[in-house]
Amino acid sequence: MKYLLMAGLGLLTFTATLTFEPRDANAVVCAAGVYRAGCAGYRGAAVVRRPVAPVRRACRTVWTGGVRRTVCY
Repeated sequence: MKYLLMAGLGLLTFTATLTFEPRDANAVVCAAGVYRAGCAGYRGAAVVRRPVAPVRRACRTVWTGGVRRTVCY
């Protein structure tokens, strides 16, 4: 009787192990910094530089002596 209970417990443990499958680790962590952005995952890491922003000039229209001029800084 004792061997039958041990065999049943072993069979129950084996079937419980096969029932629940572990999931794949697909976690990816990303961060955006001031100069670079990067992601790290289970296959490695990648770092990307931010593109250089074009210089925007501020322009305004001024009237000087009755003449309209556009002044840009």
